[in-house]
Amino acid sequence: MKNIPPLPEDTEEPPVQPISADEARRLRELNPPVSPWRVVAGQAVMGLVVALAAWALTGKQNVAWSAAYGALAVVIPASVFARGLTGRFSSVNAGTAAVGFLLWEMVKLGLTFAMMVAAPKLVAGLSWPALLVGLVLAMKVYWLALAFKPRPKTNERA
Repeated sequence: MKNIPPLPEDTEEPPVQPISADEARRLRELNPPVSPWRVVAGQAVMGLVVALAAWALTGKQNVAWSAAYGALAVVIPASVFARGLTGRFSSVNAGTAAVGFLLWEMVKLGLTFAMMVAAPKLVAGLSWPALLVGLVLAMKVYWLALAFKPRPKTNERA
């Protein structure tokens, strides 16, 4: 049996150096944020593509409507969430931003749950597999939005 040596006790990290306003501006230019509205638009496009693909593959309108409703169960709550996060009070200070994020996330989850519960009454001939495919693929747009985030601005002054 092999003995694992203990961790060294002298693990001092160098102190964190604050950055200047100019350095912070350049850092933001190199790493532009992904707009939540861009994500919502991507989810809506994905929902449309999934619904059309479901209709093309099955030839049944109820399957297409089920897939579209699954995507809507992501898009509508995400729109409410994005509106809440981009509102006037969302960036007053760090505490307000954190509480606002949690509040709007709970609203988003509740709205998604309510839409899923209402699905059998709203979609005639509901196909749960198609609904879940639309829901999952619309949710995965978050990853695509991160993969295709805005490119950094080039510095024309240089």
